[in-house]
Amino acid sequence: MEKATENLSPGTKGGFDSETREAIRTAKRVVVKIGSSSLTGSDGRTDPERIDFIADALEKRMGISDVIVVSSGAVASGMGPLGLTSRPTDLATKQAAAAVGQVRLAQEWGRSFLRYGRTSAQVLLTSDDAGVRSRARNAQRTIDRLRQLGAVPIVNENDTVATSEFRFGDNDRLAALVSHLAYCDALILLSDVDGLYDRNPADPGATFVPEVRSGNDLRGVIAGDGGALGTGGMASKVSAARLASRAGVPVLLTSASNIERALDQADVGTAFAAKDNRLSAWKFWMLYAADSSGLLRLDAGAVDAVTRMRKSLLPVGITSVDGEFSAGDIVDLIGPGGEVIGRGEVNYDSEELLGMIGYHTEELPNDMQKPVVHADYLSDFASRA
Repeated sequence: MEKATENLSPGTKGGFDSETREAIRTAKRVVVKIGSSSLTGSDGRTDPERIDFIADALEKRMGISDVIVVSSGAVASGMGPLGLTSRPTDLATKQAAAAVGQVRLAQEWGRSFLRYGRTSAQVLLTSDDAGVRSRARNAQRTIDRLRQLGAVPIVNENDTVATSEFRFGDNDRLAALVSHLAYCDALILLSDVDGLYDRNPADPGATFVPEVRSGNDLRGVIAGDGGALGTGGMASKVSAARLASRAGVPVLLTSASNIERALDQADVGTAFAAKDNRLSAWKFWMLYAADSSGLLRLDAGAVDAVTRMRKSLLPVGITSVDGEFSAGDIVDLIGPGGEVIGRGEVNYDSEELLGMIGYHTEELPNDMQKPVVHADYLSDFASRA
C-alpha cells in the first residue's frame, strides 16, 4: 500500500484548515471505516501488510482518541479461499463467503493489533439489531464496554445471516449509524479514492471537492457505484457522510493510503461539516435506524402543525391508520400526497387509535387525551435536510 506522504489528496495543496477539520483532528471518539479494497489483495485474500499499515495509523490515533473500527472485507476475504473469482451475487454464496471471510478477517485484525499488546473484538450487526431499540442499546453497551476494557471494537455487518430485508445496504451507512449511536465526535471513511470529485476522478476534467458544508456544494457532483470487491461506491459514501453530518458528526472522506494524515492533521480528502444542532441519540435512531411498525396518514393542517409549527400530532389531523402496532412503537407519518413527512413514537395501539380518528382532544375520554405523537417524540424529515 502506498504511504500517505506518497499519495496526498488535492486537499493538501494549500494546507486546508477549517473548523470541521479541527473538530476531526481533536475528536475524542472516532469511527474509522475501511473498505474491502483497502484490506484485500487482487486475489481476494486479506493482505497482512495492508492491515498492518492501517493498524499502525490507528494505534497512533489511539493515543488521543477512542477508536471504533468498521471493517468491510468479509465477503471479499472469503472469495479466494473458496476459489471464487468474482464477487458472488446470490445470497447463499455471499453468505458462505462471509462465513469464511469473517474468520480470516478477524484473525488478521487480532494478529495486527496484538503487535501493540491490544485485544480486538468482532461485533457483527444486522439492520434488525439497529432497528429494535433494545437491541441497539445492547450493541451500544457492548461497544462501550469493550472500549472501557481496552479492546478495539471491529464492527461489520453480519453478512452470514443478513438478508435483503435486514441489511444496512453497505458498511458506509453502518459506520454513520455507529458514529452517532456510539456518541462519536468524528467519522472517517476510507476507501481507494482520495476524496470526492465532481465526476469520475479518472476523467482529466474532474474537479476535487475539498469541503461540503451543505447540499449546495454537491450540485453537479456525479458519484458512482461500488467496485468489484465492495458494495459501497462513492455514492454510498456521500450518502453516509451526509447522514452522519446531518446528525451532528463531522466526516472526512479519503483513501486508506492517506490514513496517517487523515488521523493526524485531517488535511487530506473531503470534509463534510456537521449540522450545528446534533440530534439526540433517540431521535437519530428513530429517523435512521428504527423499524416502522405502521403509518398514520395526515391532512394538510396536521402536516403544517407537526413540521412548521413543531406541535404534537392530535387525532383530529389523522385521516387513516395502516398496520398493526402498539403504544411505544415507531410509525411513519404520511402527508396527503402520499409523501413520508416524518416519524414518531405513538402513544396508542392501532386498534385503539382507529376509534379516535378525526376527533378533537376535548371530545375524547380523559384516558385518550394524550397526543397521538408528542412533539418531543416526533421528528419531521424537513428538519434533516
